[in-house]
Amino acid sequence: MNQIIEVKNLVKKYDGFTAVDNLSFEVEQGSIFAFLGPNGAGKTTTIKMLTTLTDPTSGSILINGFDPTKQEDQVRESFGIVFQDPSLDEDLTAYENLDMHGMLYKIKSSERKRRITQLLNFVELWDRRNELVKNFSGGMKRRLEIARGFMHHPKILFLDEPTIGLDPQTRNHIWNYLKKMNENEGTTVFLTTHYLEEADKVSDKIAIIDHGKIIAQGKAEELKNQTNTASLEDAFLVLTGNIIRDEKPDAGQKLRRHRGPR
Repeated sequence: MNQIIEVKNLVKKYDGFTAVDNLSFEVEQGSIFAFLGPNGAGKTTTIKMLTTLTDPTSGSILINGFDPTKQEDQVRESFGIVFQDPSLDEDLTAYENLDMHGMLYKIKSSERKRRITQLLNFVELWDRRNELVKNFSGGMKRRLEIARGFMHHPKILFLDEPTIGLDPQTRNHIWNYLKKMNENEGTTVFLTTHYLEEADKVSDKIAIIDHGKIIAQGKAEELKNQTNTASLEDAFLVLTGNIIRDEKPDAGQKLRRHRGPR
């Protein structure tokens, strides 16, 4: 199977602190890949490098065959992203949010209308298309963000804690939408989550990062067998320990909002 993400010997240093330390991994096209780790392990810093938001200190990355340090626009056209923090314009309607995103990606008007109709129906928000987003519940906003992430038919969708703060019913619906889009459009899903039961249930492959290094990779069952545990959460704790980690983002920096190709 083709590898849509290829990372080799990736390093990122901030003022002498090594946030990402010699990472190497691959993600197969059309798969669901879970990138797991404690707070401050290096997840966000890695995603920033994959999505053109910061350059690596050393090492190499290929996203859909493109180098994020040299081919930013091609890389940005290749992926969508759903941030942990809300990034919708709440003074616009649901329809207007998707329409604006489509314009940023220079999608023709007729195709934007078709795609918006398709996606709002898919995430069950068509009847609310003309309502201001500030009136939406948290779950509705997350569904709209996922629809927005799929607007330009990305090869890859990055999900940074996509279901944080949502109730179990809404989380279940979100994953049903994502799995269907993964199957229907062949979109590769790259996710981070602290809900390890989600990663166990939906992912094809998992990589666990701690202190900037990948300490284990494989299918959920392989990681459980490797650690002689019954659940992915138990396997995670065996691999990363029981010490509570600081809540601060990796290297003290947050992802900024992705603006699409220039």
